[in-house]
Amino acid sequence: MPLSNITDPLPPDRQELAPFAVSLGDPAGIGPEIVAKSWVMREARGLPPFFAVGDAASLRAVWLGPVARIDSPEQAADIFPSALPCLQVGEAGDIVPGSPSMEGARVAFQALEVAVGLARAGSAAGIVTAPVGKEQLYGVGFTHPGQTEFIAERCGVAPHNAVMMLAGPSLKVVPITIHIPLADVSAAITIDLIRARALTTVKGLQRNFNIGRPRLAVAGLNPHAGENGALGREEIDVIRPAINLLREEGIDIYGPLAADGMFHARARETYDAALCMYHDQALIPIKTLNFDEGVNITLGLPIVRTSPDHGTAFGIAGTDSANPGAMMAALRMAAEAARARIAHG
Repeated sequence: MPLSNITDPLPPDRQELAPFAVSLGDPAGIGPEIVAKSWVMREARGLPPFFAVGDAASLRAVWLGPVARIDSPEQAADIFPSALPCLQVGEAGDIVPGSPSMEGARVAFQALEVAVGLARAGSAAGIVTAPVGKEQLYGVGFTHPGQTEFIAERCGVAPHNAVMMLAGPSLKVVPITIHIPLADVSAAITIDLIRARALTTVKGLQRNFNIGRPRLAVAGLNPHAGENGALGREEIDVIRPAINLLREEGIDIYGPLAADGMFHARARETYDAALCMYHDQALIPIKTLNFDEGVNITLGLPIVRTSPDHGTAFGIAGTDSANPGAMMAALRMAAEAARARIAHG
């Protein structure tokens, strides 16, 4: 065998990644259950090695399988085949599935902080975040709108440069505005905001999905994309100028489109990601099409971060009825993104 064949690096799909850090989220939510179920399905679903970050007691409260407490991420890979590794970061007290507590919120906060630090240090290939209860987090000093904004700050990324993409097998969407009242959306949409979101989306698709020249479709804000001003001027005054500016920069982008006609199967074949003007305009189609496989991936970060696209589901926590599909999809997408970054350089 030629020496060059021995020393050449492995292709990205064969390179061994460090284990992923999975923050368990609120101990009383379904996070511990879907993480445990994902470990059970690790071989059948081809999941990458991972370790939980949080309170091991939250796993034992909903699962009788093997849990092994670890002291460092380096131990996770060897343990993963026989037990679910868990990096203990605190104790949540008496854990009652479905009944969130301040102690549990503190552990969830600590777990998120530790997981981000490990990924930034390279001890984890990336992070996957289980859902948290924001009401409880706010009660223990969490001041960010969500986990995405917190992670961006810890990574030194400005909030407007961290883009939330919801991705599933048949659709990828990016909301231009996210957690604001619908009445405030029109004023919040600006040419600069649309441009920033679009550019980050293009770079994210290239870096995390190996899409060389991404195609973007842009939804209008108003019914029928404004009907040339008859139903609103946002398309004329803001959205279309932003699209024209992006085209001048070489971005393959078109719109604004009537949102009610851009998510059927034939339309989805014409773009790689859809930019939507507000939260529900983006999340309704992705959750309708890919509810159990939808993944929240944050673009624009120096680390890989994914999350299942659902909440804590306190109402079913502890009933053994939580579907781990989205968590498994988040783990698979994290691994795909990490390998794509290696290929992208």
